[in-house]
Amino acid sequence: MRTRKIPLRKCVACQDMMSKKELIRVVRTPSEEISIDLTGKKAGRGAYLCGKVACFRLAKRSKALDRALKQPVSESIYDELEREFVAVEQQFVESKEMAEE
Repeated sequence: MRTRKIPLRKCVACQDMMSKKELIRVVRTPSEEISIDLTGKKAGRGAYLCGKVACFRLAKRSKALDRALKQPVSESIYDELEREFVAVEQQFVESKEMAEE
């Protein structure tokens, strides 16, 4: 039986390659909304970040999400995403631990 290939993605902030399930996806939908996508299945252009707030802050400082999403991201959207990111960080870490067990 063949082993399945694990899809790898790169964190836009720290540039580390990790499996898709270890990263949080930020998506720009066709209606130009930017939000966090924990399912990884929303339609639109996506960018991946580590599950760490430090990586999000690095992406904000270096405007990495602007480049990855191919659209300027305003400071208000960054602030809103940061609040969402902090809120889902604990949930993301717990789900990752459950998957490992």
